[in-house]
Amino acid sequence: MEDREKTIYKVTIIGGFVNVLLTLGKLLAGFLGNSGAMIADGVHSASDMLTDIILLLFVKISSKPKDDDHEYGHGRFETLGTCLIGLSLLIVAIGIISSAIESIKTIFSGGEIPSPKLIALLAAGISIIAKEWLYQYTARKGKNLKSEIVIANAWHHRSDAFSSIGTLIGIGGAYFIGNFWTILDPIAAIIVSALIIKVSYDLTIPALQEFLEKSLPKETKDEIIAIALDRTNVSNLHNLKTRRIGAAIAIEFHLRVDGSMSVEEAHGITVDIECNLRQKFGPMTQINIHIEPIK
Repeated sequence: MEDREKTIYKVTIIGGFVNVLLTLGKLLAGFLGNSGAMIADGVHSASDMLTDIILLLFVKISSKPKDDDHEYGHGRFETLGTCLIGLSLLIVAIGIISSAIESIKTIFSGGEIPSPKLIALLAAGISIIAKEWLYQYTARKGKNLKSEIVIANAWHHRSDAFSSIGTLIGIGGAYFIGNFWTILDPIAAIIVSALIIKVSYDLTIPALQEFLEKSLPKETKDEIIAIALDRTNVSNLHNLKTRRIGAAIAIEFHLRVDGSMSVEEAHGITVDIECNLRQKFGPMTQINIHIEPIK
């Protein structure tokens, strides 16, 4: 548990450091390069810093051991953090779309969007490379740790890369073509925002389903049943209940064994099954097995 928490902290701190550099660099390039799109992209990077703060806060809470008020542990705090990240992505996307629509209105009403400079174009390219590297690094660590909130943060990095791609296209069109083609900037921003909204949906809905006690997928249930019944002295498994608690899962079921079996023998069976389940689904797996005699 301690190593897991330290790894999450390390990944988050690295991402936070890169986000600070990108935020300052983008805002500076936006102001010097006369690019409103780059300034907006810099604000988007600033939202990543807030995400890192949320991640550090909730992982610290979720890694606390169970207590009298939280018998199942504090894993749901990690789920709450995932929800907040997903919702923050949605808010950022709506803000980008709103700004893009205003720019399009300005162009069609005869107005002009200021033409950006080369420094803004270079900043967009550097941002894409840096944020894609951060996504790959963070997503790999999140999958290894089986941490939904770290994976969510990785997608936030990639959403910033998507935003920078839209910014690059818009700035590139305005810089190399100019005139009416400055409209490429807000159009690209709307397309990128749609992708960000999709990512927000993919992160938020599963987290909400976890809060609503949604069961684990059928494939996972089948694996649980196969592990539990892989013994000659076990007859039947029923009343299986499953759910996710942050990075861990909870499993409950009734198991039928020979009624003449001693308590010690029955207990030995449950211990073996619990060990096999934790070997498959991780040491944080919470298991509750109720023994019944064969009818």
